[in-house]
Amino acid sequence: MNTLFVMTQGSYLHLERETLKLEVEKQTRLRVPMHHIGGIVLFGNVMVSPFALHRCAEDGRSVVMLTQQGRFKARLEGPQSGNVLLRRAQHQLLDDEARGLELIRSILAGKLQNCRAVLLRGAREALNQENADRLTLAANNLAGSLRALPGAADAEVLRGIEGQAAREYFDAFNALLRVNQDDFAMHGRNRRPPRDRINALLSFLYAMLTNECVSAIESVGLDPQVGYLHVLRPGRPALALDLMEEFRPLLADRLVLTLINRQQIQPKDFEERPGGSVQMSDDARKAIVTAWQQRKQDEIQHAVLGQSVPVGLIPMVQARLLARFIRGEADCYEPFIPR
Repeated sequence: MNTLFVMTQGSYLHLERETLKLEVEKQTRLRVPMHHIGGIVLFGNVMVSPFALHRCAEDGRSVVMLTQQGRFKARLEGPQSGNVLLRRAQHQLLDDEARGLELIRSILAGKLQNCRAVLLRGAREALNQENADRLTLAANNLAGSLRALPGAADAEVLRGIEGQAAREYFDAFNALLRVNQDDFAMHGRNRRPPRDRINALLSFLYAMLTNECVSAIESVGLDPQVGYLHVLRPGRPALALDLMEEFRPLLADRLVLTLINRQQIQPKDFEERPGGSVQMSDDARKAIVTAWQQRKQDEIQHAVLGQSVPVGLIPMVQARLLARFIRGEADCYEPFIPR
């Protein structure tokens, strides 16, 4: 829950007894007791002493290195302590077509239902009837995609349903904006690099959400590289990408809309770079990280547990439910859908 995000370029982190000390131009800016920190995320040109890295590895704290714009570069972890029998079951599931398809259907059902919730809420709060109708139509189309999931014969068909649903969802995204519609207009989902302000915001938050899901998956002993919805590729955290699908609409997309509609993020917080890419300012990134950390403290009702859970712990809870399904202790995987 307590993640230290270091975004100031030229910062230096080092260990001083049991305290992590942050210096900028040899001036102390922050002191944090190590036992208060669950993980560290570094953006761009940030240096860390070897002793601080060793301590994090020994204690099981992850240190994630991102570019200044939030693209993943590297991750430091200590010795692997995953359950070898669980990972063996995870690999065997790749060859069990029926159970693998059932897992993919559950993941996509969670994603599509949460996408519909974002669209329907936007329709209720729309400023005009045209936007309300556009959002309602997109939500109805996603309902059709949900109905198509049980009849899909293989993983490729399911991926096709998901791709079409994602296009419907993002095509209606502009209707969710209540201010600065022209400045924040989205022209389809694009990345590497993002070519408009919305995509820059989404990519930044998706990168942080991926990191949360990798940490959750590793904490329960699963291999983040072995997924089912996302095709396996060297270096790709496929299982983390699978897990985050159900969280994208509620945790990342809704936060982007809140920041824009409350004007906490302004058009002036972005600049166009050579080649057509759009880049956020340092102040914008800090505002997003602050809002992200605050959002993680909010509590939300978890249907399976039957109790309220901090948002920041939802990936951990879902990773444990996923592990139960992979071990064969549960008949199905229950995605996270708020009640």
